[in-house]
Amino acid sequence: MRIDKFLKVSRIIKRRSVAKEIADKGRVMVNGKVAKSSTSVQEGDELEIQFGNKTLAIRVEKLLDTTKKDEAKELYTVISETYTEENRK
Repeated sequence: MRIDKFLKVSRIIKRRSVAKEIADKGRVMVNGKVAKSSTSVQEGDELEIQFGNKTLAIRVEKLLDTTKKDEAKELYTVISETYTEENRK
């Protein structure tokens, strides 16, 4: 599955177009390598996504084409969530 679709289906990012834009700007890494929006993800891959002042590290647990809101959290496990100090409240 493409990384932009996974980010949308898992509801980490609400819109696929936004997920594509973030990935194409080099703010998503898959297993330590910068990923483009078309990069494939597999179960067990570790993703690192940079959102402004937050970096989210997750592990892909399942791949599904569609999910309901309550099922979305089952697709990944959060490894870490870090914030930059300058914007931390």
